Amino acid sequence: MRCPVCAHDDTRVIDSRLSNSGDTVRRRRECQSCQARFNTLERLALEPPRVAKRDGSHEAFNEDKLRRGLERALEKRPVDARMLEAMVADLCRKLSVMGVREIESRQIGEAVMDTLIHVDEVAYVRYASVYRQFQDTAAFAEEIRQLGASRGETTGAGQLSLTLTVSDANDE
Repeated sequence: MRCPVCAHDDTRVIDSRLSNSGDTVRRRRECQSCQARFNTLERLALEPPRVAKRDGSHEAFNEDKLRRGLERALEKRPVDARMLEAMVADLCRKLSVMGVREIESRQIGEAVMDTLIHVDEVAYVRYASVYRQFQDTAAFAEEIRQLGASRGETTGAGQLSLTLTVSDANDE
């Protein structure tokens, strides 16, 4: 490691520590020439795969685009910024360690929905409505019915109110 003070190439590590998340190493170094001390951060450099879109085009993976989609789905929901950033970091890490050069946008969307379903069901339905391109209230109702079925809900007030809500929406 080159010294930032004198540009000498010979430095030694004095101390190493893992970050709280465990994905970076902080090293305290000392220059052998001028005795200047400085810190370095080491992080595994993984390249995310390129994204193959539905229309056949290809683009570089965009973390900001992923974040914006999650932010829209989680808008006005009880999920704080730290949780959002943790979700983005986890999804990016999962994509990077897959070891593939290209991934279909469909796989990214499914991974986002798999994450959201465990974090906030309303955000999950919001994201699914855009991702799966719901065209009417029946599509919403079906997604919510499947969500309830996956949680073990069979019949009852939750399903009845959904039916009434969908019927009311169609009458207007």
